[in-house]
Amino acid sequence: MSNPTLLDPTSLTLFTLNPHTRIQPYINVKIQPYPLKSDKNAMSSVREVTLTSAPPKSSQCGVTHNIPALVFNARGYNGNFYHEINDIFIPLFITINSLFHDQDVILVIVDGMTWWYQKYVDLLNAFSPNHKIINTNNLTTAHCFPSAVVGLIKHGPVTINPKLLPNPKTLLDFSTFLKNAYIKEDTPLLFPSNNSKPLLTLVDRKGSSSRVILNQEEVVKLAKEVGFNVHVLDHSKDSTMANVYRLVHSSHVLLGVHGAGLTNLFFLRQGSVVVQVVPIGLEWASDTCYKNPSPFLGLEYVEYKVEANESSLSWDYGVDSLMVKDPKAYTEGKWEKSIVYLKNQNVKIDLVRFKKWLMKAYEKAKMFMNSTSQVAS
Repeated sequence: MSNPTLLDPTSLTLFTLNPHTRIQPYINVKIQPYPLKSDKNAMSSVREVTLTSAPPKSSQCGVTHNIPALVFNARGYNGNFYHEINDIFIPLFITINSLFHDQDVILVIVDGMTWWYQKYVDLLNAFSPNHKIINTNNLTTAHCFPSAVVGLIKHGPVTINPKLLPNPKTLLDFSTFLKNAYIKEDTPLLFPSNNSKPLLTLVDRKGSSSRVILNQEEVVKLAKEVGFNVHVLDHSKDSTMANVYRLVHSSHVLLGVHGAGLTNLFFLRQGSVVVQVVPIGLEWASDTCYKNPSPFLGLEYVEYKVEANESSLSWDYGVDSLMVKDPKAYTEGKWEKSIVYLKNQNVKIDLVRFKKWLMKAYEKAKMFMNSTSQVAS
């Protein structure tokens, strides 16, 4: 809405205040301002925002701003770290750099939960450093803006296409933006780089219903034998996003089974290593979410594909079952049949086989350590 706009928070309606647009019949448009338009499950919890050329019952503004508004919904798959980054923060980065380059903007967020604001306070403030975030929950006062944009721009899963932005940006620019939000120039690494052993951070999925490493303690022991210092990342203990960022940013290797926790790869330094354990039937998701973005972030990527005897599906359904032997044939491209690989599969890693991949990651990590120590010296 390019004209002066009034937000009525009780009805989630944006009224244009330009009388020249009030030609009957009035135009009313309802928008669900969340990027996953084709995902019925995600969109089912996303409330509509109404845009109208009809006059408001009262044109009196409780609060008047001289900065445009960017309105979006924070519900959808909120609570899943991958979706929070992929469906909210990357699109927010794209939208601001597309439509508000070198301009201030006020974020107007619909259905943001209190815990979500607390979790991402540093990041949200980085997007709009000079203005308070407007949370429409329990808001009763009308706010007026010189203009408003409703919704976010998304280029694809974990994607920023620089050709689609007036001032080209990439995933690496987004990663740098995260760094500036969470780390100041004088903030030290949690684990000094002069330590002779590279730090491997293992994403812990214990407590999750699926894709758990059943022999995680043995994997940690093996990683230590290979030569790593090991930290197990437990989001319940490494509480704040700032703490998690500093920990992962200090790491040389991030290791985990395919899942939302690997989204922490955005916190790694260029030259670090990502080791993704890919369970049976999750090749496409693993490629799309983490393998494909890695080179754009300047990361080394190592992939360990789980074999049938390492997957709990082979114990439950048999190693010769179609589900285990040929996931593509089993699923027939149907999501409802693919869900078993995400929701009902754990892994017990073959330590002898996995050691080769850990050694490869170790060699890459040592190269990265040497390069950073040379720069420091």
